[in-house]
Amino acid sequence: MRIVWKNLPLSFHQNAMPAAMAAMAAHEQGKYWEFHDKLFANQKALTRDDFIKYAKELNLNVGKFTADLDSPKNKAKIEADAAEAAKLGVTGTPAFFINGRFLNGAKPFAAFAELINQELQKKGMPVPAAAQTAPPAG
Repeated sequence: MRIVWKNLPLSFHQNAMPAAMAAMAAHEQGKYWEFHDKLFANQKALTRDDFIKYAKELNLNVGKFTADLDSPKNKAKIEADAAEAAKLGVTGTPAFFINGRFLNGAKPFAAFAELINQELQKKGMPVPAAAQTAPPAG
């Protein structure tokens, strides 16, 4: 199993693209998930100054961070992720694909377990004991 994160800054959220750019700048220094967590913990504080503050808190090289924050390369990557989402019919977040099966929106653990267990069974793989007791998604 692997988890792949894609960017989808929604157009109606004025801070979504700048936040995605900041997360990608942190990614350039190996701190994507740490920065991601800061963004979600501080959803009302998403200005450029806030991003630089978070970069400092994570001990990032701030000069490199600010250069990467404005990088056309990172913007192109985010735009490519958004184009892929549009091609797949994804219009909002969160959105998940489990072996190509679309699971839209925030779902309980049981919904994920059910799809993952089905995919494991299709491949003749054992379902972990802890997942066998998950109630069916409703």
